[in-house]
Amino acid sequence: MAKYVLGIDQSTQGTKALLFDEKGKLFCRTDIPHRQIIDERGWVEHDLNEIYKNTIQVVKNLVEKAGIDKSEIAVLGISNQRETAACWNKFTKEPVYNAIVWQCARGAAICDRIEKAGYAGMIKERTGLQLSPYFSAGKLAWIFENVEGVKEKAQAGEIAVGTIDSWLVFKLTKGERFQTDYSNASRTQLFNVRELKWDEEILQIFGIDSSCMGQVTDSDGDFGMTDFDGYLDSPIPIRGVLGDSHGALFGQGCLEKGMIKTTYGTGSSIMMNIGETPVFTDLGVVTSLAWSMSGKVNYVLEGNINYTGAVITWMKDDLKLIDSPAETEGLARSAAPGDKTYLVPAFSGLGAPYWDSKATGIICGMTRTTGQAEVVRAGLDCIAYQITDIVRLMSEASGIPIEELRVDGGPTRNGYLMQFQSDMLGIPVSIPESEELSGIGAAYAAGLSVGIYDSQVFRQLGRSSYAPKMPEEEKALKYQGWIDAVNKVRTN
Repeated sequence: MAKYVLGIDQSTQGTKALLFDEKGKLFCRTDIPHRQIIDERGWVEHDLNEIYKNTIQVVKNLVEKAGIDKSEIAVLGISNQRETAACWNKFTKEPVYNAIVWQCARGAAICDRIEKAGYAGMIKERTGLQLSPYFSAGKLAWIFENVEGVKEKAQAGEIAVGTIDSWLVFKLTKGERFQTDYSNASRTQLFNVRELKWDEEILQIFGIDSSCMGQVTDSDGDFGMTDFDGYLDSPIPIRGVLGDSHGALFGQGCLEKGMIKTTYGTGSSIMMNIGETPVFTDLGVVTSLAWSMSGKVNYVLEGNINYTGAVITWMKDDLKLIDSPAETEGLARSAAPGDKTYLVPAFSGLGAPYWDSKATGIICGMTRTTGQAEVVRAGLDCIAYQITDIVRLMSEASGIPIEELRVDGGPTRNGYLMQFQSDMLGIPVSIPESEELSGIGAAYAAGLSVGIYDSQVFRQLGRSSYAPKMPEEEKALKYQGWIDAVNKVRTN
């Protein structure tokens, strides 16, 4: 009987179910979007019950679409949007508030208060993360301070907090397992990446009771069993859990020190495997855990960008410059070569390497001849510029020359963007045939853990690549223009 590996990728925009065969090939995929709950302040939330309901439904849709016997599914791996903060009641199994999405900066005042109290340096030293509302801790602290009854229930041992993986594992196992993996734990700003445990003092600083935290488990560990609310006749094990960017790093086969990848999603994560010994830097990138597999931890340097693919969505939905993302490539190629328009998409502040939550966006350098094509091109260019910022810093911080950037995500289909990215970095950009690297990574981790796959599974991903073509002088001028534009909006 065939053994299929099921992957669930719970992302910012929706939930995907992915079915992989015994060789690791993607056999079938289904998607269900969920609501983006955004208010006039720009605060962003997701409905946790909607996400769980969609997770169950997307698996049912997948089995129906694939036409397989559901008893042939052997194991589940989960990848998830990271930093998004969830809080629920352990006993009622119901959320006490909507999930606060990673894009949401409502914890800024709390982080400012903690910084003024003198804790920022200690928090970075222990967690590897710059004190920022981007991470889960400030979001969870906001819930504890603003949602009635949460603090009291937490003190009584009734509250669970975590990232989306924790919520899904808890619900899928009917409340039997309250766990997270090392990759997700390392992105909360509550986990000590040196000692590999929740940091009691940092939890106290953010006002979060330690009883609220889940058990931290190897990324290929045992996360219990699920039958998807009775849909499967027999439960299957959950044996792979990874934050989406970590899943993509694993799925890309970046298993060795010095290998680096970028996921182009709503935002972007640039992540470099730095091996079993952490590197800490003040250059604007953070130190996290790649994963823990079979009891062995790998560390990464990472830079996060709030708005990359979301810039394309903004140009489509809000500016009405395009009807679909596919139009951007042709428009960018038709733009006037000499136009010097820059877009800095600091819609909710600047992420790495600037960490300026008060910065706001700007379009600058326009002339009378600047039109639709030039603004669209500036929107694509800003994606590549932001990633170039991070990759350059990672090479400097680690002392490792970077020879290739592996990339994944929807925007990698854009030939203009990929060529411009290669030009700005001056190195090849390598693109796998499949876009679903986050889900692939979690599914491969699960398949490897139960013996369906071996290490050869990574070899079956076909690749295409772009090599740099732009003259050095032109590249230097364009990149300097970007730095000048960013400096116009910085407040720090």
